[in-house]
Amino acid sequence: MEGNILIALALSLFAGLATGIGSLISYFIPRPDMRYLSLSLGFAAGVMVYVGFVDLFCSSRIVLGFGYANLFFLMGLVLIYLLDHLIPHIHMDGQVDSQCDRLYRSGIMTTIGIAIHNLPEGMTVALVSLADLRLGVPVAIAIAIHNIPEGLACSIPLYCATSDRRKSCLISFAAGMTEPLGAVLAILILYPFLNDWLLAAATSMVAGIMVFLSFDELIPIANRYGGEHTTNIGLIAGFLVMMAGLVLMESL
Repeated sequence: MEGNILIALALSLFAGLATGIGSLISYFIPRPDMRYLSLSLGFAAGVMVYVGFVDLFCSSRIVLGFGYANLFFLMGLVLIYLLDHLIPHIHMDGQVDSQCDRLYRSGIMTTIGIAIHNLPEGMTVALVSLADLRLGVPVAIAIAIHNIPEGLACSIPLYCATSDRRKSCLISFAAGMTEPLGAVLAILILYPFLNDWLLAAATSMVAGIMVFLSFDELIPIANRYGGEHTTNIGLIAGFLVMMAGLVLMESL
């Protein structure tokens, strides 16, 4: 049993590190111009909207039913709305630049959303691995693949706002580390009590958080920097990448 627990933790760590791999992409590219920024933010929004609606909400609806799934989705929207108003507008390097401030806040809020989203993913990897290691390995691989664009979604707005590659990568990497944290919580605390209903409720709330962040932060900023057409191209690209990742997950 102890060996299985260590393997489950290792698999969740592997999946979480993939978020850091996505952030490293921004480390090795030159500072993007405004059109590239618009495209990247649209891509990030596409990733989050697709994951929120197609993956998280739909999976929670199967367990909770349509009514409860919508209720917890709404609770996620309200929670992140309140959090959005509580987080102060931060000015970097003493510069009063509202566009830069909002871009920075967008990156922070996106990172928070993905970090929260990674918690139930880590729980999933751990619990599936403990139940059947043959299923845990492909699940961890599939989650790792779709964590890579999530890391990019975290790091791009932070990098563009601060011009600090190292800081943006570290923050994005930290978001990925909530994945093994979720595994630890599942094993130490939740494993004796966790059931499908509670996990589905948390998943539906996370879906609401991710969708709110996309429409409140990412898409408006992307439209401002590069125009609606550029944003929509990125949005569609985000849909396609996550669609391919989920299809791969289903096939493994």
